[in-house]
Amino acid sequence: MSRERAPLEALLDDAGRDSVRSRSRTLRHRRALALGGAGLVVVLALYLPMTLLTPIAPTPAVNVAHTDPVRAAATIGWPAYGESAIGAVGYPAVLGTSGGTDPLPMASISKIITSLVVLQAKPLATGSTGPTITITTADANLVAKYVALDGETKPMTVGATISQLDMMRVALVASANNYAEALADWAYGSEAAFVSAAQKWLSVNGLSETTLVEPTGIDPRNVGTASDLVQIGKLALANPVIASIVSTQSVTLPGVGSFDNTNTLLGQDGVDGIKTGTLNGESNLLFSARYRYGGHSVTVVGAVIGGVDHKAVDASVSALLSSVKKGFHEVTLTTKGEPFATFSTPWDSHSSAVATRTATVLVWGDTPVTSVISSRPVGINPGRVAVGLVTFAVGTHTVTVPLTLDRAIPDPGPIWRITNPFTARS
Repeated sequence: MSRERAPLEALLDDAGRDSVRSRSRTLRHRRALALGGAGLVVVLALYLPMTLLTPIAPTPAVNVAHTDPVRAAATIGWPAYGESAIGAVGYPAVLGTSGGTDPLPMASISKIITSLVVLQAKPLATGSTGPTITITTADANLVAKYVALDGETKPMTVGATISQLDMMRVALVASANNYAEALADWAYGSEAAFVSAAQKWLSVNGLSETTLVEPTGIDPRNVGTASDLVQIGKLALANPVIASIVSTQSVTLPGVGSFDNTNTLLGQDGVDGIKTGTLNGESNLLFSARYRYGGHSVTVVGAVIGGVDHKAVDASVSALLSSVKKGFHEVTLTTKGEPFATFSTPWDSHSSAVATRTATVLVWGDTPVTSVISSRPVGINPGRVAVGLVTFAVGTHTVTVPLTLDRAIPDPGPIWRITNPFTARS
């Protein structure tokens, strides 16, 4: 019997082994599928957040080529005599000079220094007339002193009273020497004390080429260069009391009378100040003039020393100012919306960093104008956000204009994120 069943048992054994092997293969296949599915889940669990949720790295800016404005050099019509200089309020030093560089007699331009030094000791608020001054015998005697020196004078009566402001008006508008000296003595107690204070004032203000030995300018040792006088003119205009006085056409005062400003150019060619000077046959003028260019204005300050007479000086200053006026230019640095940088994202979105406002500047001659663009990388955002600055250097001045994004940078969306896994993430 056993011999007869042997083939059947063998078959059964073979079938069993095949079944076991089949089940084993099935289990292995299922296990592989399970592991593969689990791996896929793990991969997806890592991949999807990485591609969908991780912020994309900001897009760097590419600066737009910008051409800075260029202007021709100014051509100034200088007088053919003496010394001259020209400057402007808000501009450093002087814009140009002509003639020699030696200090020359200032004559009555000295009274501008006198007034500034007096105001240092006896300041006046705008609109105030200041303390009342009583004319002394010593003051009244100054009339005879300056008549003998062929200097300009105005009446003084012992015991009469006058305000500080009016005394300054007579000294500056009428250029009365006796009033200038009386003012200095009143403020400092003596001429020597005044001169000492004036020397310190000149030193503090860096006016090393100017010397003042008395308050009127009748002494030819009161000297200065045209460049120094321009700086003195700027200081005068910066004081509202003096600026108001030197622009006054005429004055009428009890006990003094009526008198016109010695600056006969006042009111012509934009001239609004400052002071004449006449000594030993030579005429000087320290002047200011105001001009407007579009949305800008400028106050020019100049000095001409050593003219043969005031008529010749006035003609020279008119020609000089005509050329100086042409030397200023209103320059547009940028207009609102002008692009200075661009942003192009990997998903083909484009935006620009644009100027938030129009900026203009008043430029003298060929003063160089340069610009520097500063912008940061930007990511996905709604637009109109600050992304940088453009800074213009105009001589020694700077003008800064903020830059904003002109349009939104949108999210690229899930499909792009999933299909671009290797784009840089933050």
